Amino acid sequence: MAKYVCQPCGYVYDPAVGDPDSGIAPGTAFEDLPADWTCPICGVGKDMFEPEEA
Repeated sequence: MAKYVCQPCGYVYDPAVGDPDSGIAPGTAFEDLPADWTCPICGVGKDMFEPEEA
């Protein structure tokens, strides 16, 4: 599963880790995150994330 990078702050969402502080279990693909999920660092929405360049 691809990692996604928050463009404003650089936070990397790693599906292997999830976002436990927000109740997102490890193994949750970025596409499967709730529509109202926001960056845990700066609070922007999913639309501000881009796939990480390999």
